[in-house]
Amino acid sequence: MTFGPSTSGLPGLGCETPPVNHFVSEARLPSPREGCPVNRELKFPDSDSATNQPGRAIATQAIPTRANASKASAAQANAAEHDGTPVGDPVIRVRGLRMSYGSGNGRADGARGVEALAGIDLELYRGEIFGFLGPNGAGKTTTVEILEGYRRPTAGEVSVLGVDPYQADRAWRSRIGVVLQESEPEAELTVEECVSLYAGYYPHPRPVLETLELVGLADRPKMRCGRLSGGQRRRLDVALALIGDPEVLFLDEPTTGFDPAARRSAWEVIASLQKLGKTIFLTTHYMEEAEQLADRIQVIVAGRIVAEGTPATLGGRNVQQTIVSFTLPPGISTVDLPPAAPWAVDGDKSGRIEAETTRPLPVLGALANWAQARQIDLPDLQVLRPTLEDIYLQLTQGTR
Repeated sequence: MTFGPSTSGLPGLGCETPPVNHFVSEARLPSPREGCPVNRELKFPDSDSATNQPGRAIATQAIPTRANASKASAAQANAAEHDGTPVGDPVIRVRGLRMSYGSGNGRADGARGVEALAGIDLELYRGEIFGFLGPNGAGKTTTVEILEGYRRPTAGEVSVLGVDPYQADRAWRSRIGVVLQESEPEAELTVEECVSLYAGYYPHPRPVLETLELVGLADRPKMRCGRLSGGQRRRLDVALALIGDPEVLFLDEPTTGFDPAARRSAWEVIASLQKLGKTIFLTTHYMEEAEQLADRIQVIVAGRIVAEGTPATLGGRNVQQTIVSFTLPPGISTVDLPPAAPWAVDGDKSGRIEAETTRPLPVLGALANWAQARQIDLPDLQVLRPTLEDIYLQLTQGTR
């Protein structure tokens, strides 16, 4: 098994490795006599022959069927009825997962080495977008590599689509899709040729042009991959992960380096994948991205899960103090304010008045009635709840 991107993956172009934007298991490229997609028409074996040839199957994907979409809808409905708690059999199930590096390798000093994972549990359900957050070095990449079958854990139970990933066969690998943090497409191929090349490695690939439409590259099929912008290349990464029609998709920081407009476009693509029935495991350092996309979130710190919940409830976010603040109108003092909350002057914000409360609605009601009775306006009134980033920093403080 090999893992990682290739910079040249074409027969006749000095390539020695297959084009990898995800997992490849004993994969090979078409030989020169099968057709090189750069200078001649693409020629791939049909799906059945590709499945039966030794070393021909490769790794990674699956997008939706109507049955999958129905299951996703059912899962989402169940979650809504149970306050965000998923119902049904998990697609990914982890129990007591441990991973140590440097131990058990005949070290004379008897040192245990580095414990990257210290017994974590997690479950991911069909049709769900699961956010996995944590600072650098927390164990995110190790966890993802174990779930993808790239690493054997030191201890614990791991099941992805009902199979131990490290023992999985080619059929299982065709059911998952992986978008790496970085990759390098075949620069001399057009977008359509590149995606067609990858399609040849799967038993039941998605239609190429339909996949390009899904990721927003339908207007670039004849553009050389080497001429794509950063955002377009990331869309190509997603297309290559989707072309095998995966059931589970691993997205490792998919929008790193994007400008705000490109990032929001990528979010639309990811959300559309969920509507198609995909189950998505998302790692990201962008809290807004996690809040926009994730149904549930886990935070890992130093190899341990420290919090789990929806974006609204993670770390007790929904019950933490809310700040109600505004600028006091001329001629009004703090003693004139309604006694609904302990008002105080914020010395750092030009004399703004603020109050902290876990029940903002009664405070706002009393304040609104008070202002209307005096016929005054509060144009800069703000209600500030802790952001997801605030909660994340609280959970991970002291780890940087």
